[in-house]
Amino acid sequence: MNLPDWNQLAQRSLAGEILDRSQSLAVLQAPDEVLLELLAAAYKVRRRYWGNRVRLHFLVNAQSGLCQEDCHYCSQSKISTAEIEKYPFIAKEKLLNAADRAAKLQAGTFCFAISGRSPQEPVFAQILDAVRGIKNKYNLKVCGSLGLLSEEQTRRLAAAGIDRINHNLNTSEDYHSHICTTHTFRDRVETLQNVKAAGISTCSGGIIGMKESDEDIIELALSLRDLEVTSVPINFLIPILNTPFENFSELNPRRCLKILCLFRFLLPTREIRIAGGREVHLRSLQPLGLYPANSIFIGDYLTTAGQAARADLEMIRDAGFILEAPDGSMLEEDIVFA
Repeated sequence: MNLPDWNQLAQRSLAGEILDRSQSLAVLQAPDEVLLELLAAAYKVRRRYWGNRVRLHFLVNAQSGLCQEDCHYCSQSKISTAEIEKYPFIAKEKLLNAADRAAKLQAGTFCFAISGRSPQEPVFAQILDAVRGIKNKYNLKVCGSLGLLSEEQTRRLAAAGIDRINHNLNTSEDYHSHICTTHTFRDRVETLQNVKAAGISTCSGGIIGMKESDEDIIELALSLRDLEVTSVPINFLIPILNTPFENFSELNPRRCLKILCLFRFLLPTREIRIAGGREVHLRSLQPLGLYPANSIFIGDYLTTAGQAARADLEMIRDAGFILEAPDGSMLEEDIVFA
């Protein structure tokens, strides 16, 4: 196999050029013995735009289960029998308490998610009230993962002061029907377009490890580039018992790192976040993920536990990276754990 010059790929990315298909496939299919060279090249791109800083995001599941969608990867879907907590939208006070925890951990963004296709008006009114309450009390950016959203809903969210909306494309358009049938890829794209039109920052990424092809991974990254998404969370599938994908297990740490490198090359200026599955699939190689990526979730995910916050902070410092303060500057003071 004739391997490309990884540094030349980095230079092409820095110049704003898009890697061609053969180059993108070469990144995903690179032999393990050149992995450190590949990571070094991706780090050149990351360092140009993000320096040595690592952004922290804090996530809370504000409404769990009770979903009418059939997303095959999800423990909260209508076809899942996974044993998870199920509850309606939590009280505003609980969200404020979670935001307080995020602020103490110096997370730049407080993220909350709800299950379901789209928030109905009673819940949507509570969401708007919670956003206003958090913005009034804390110096945090607020991101909501709220399902499919109309133009009117995004305008109201913008008026309430929300900073960002997360709505993942999850996979390529061609592969989407293999992971969900109750809504389409185009439905997801339309929501992102509504968010952008309302002047809200867009957050969208994918889930890797659902038996998609290398071409699907490339198409996902290119779709996100075309949509000019601001923040890109990369999730690595955690096969959850009693979901259709419970036996999917095709990832290893080296594969995950190559995927992160590809996303950095194809989305050089974007925030790339290592999201769900980081601890499960990167394992002892988690610190290497910070060479292509510049952001992580600190704490737990939606229905799965994450690494302890103290361990995350130690990992960042031990690898020589610097925490980013909520205002984007370098964080100079230590985080004090209660």
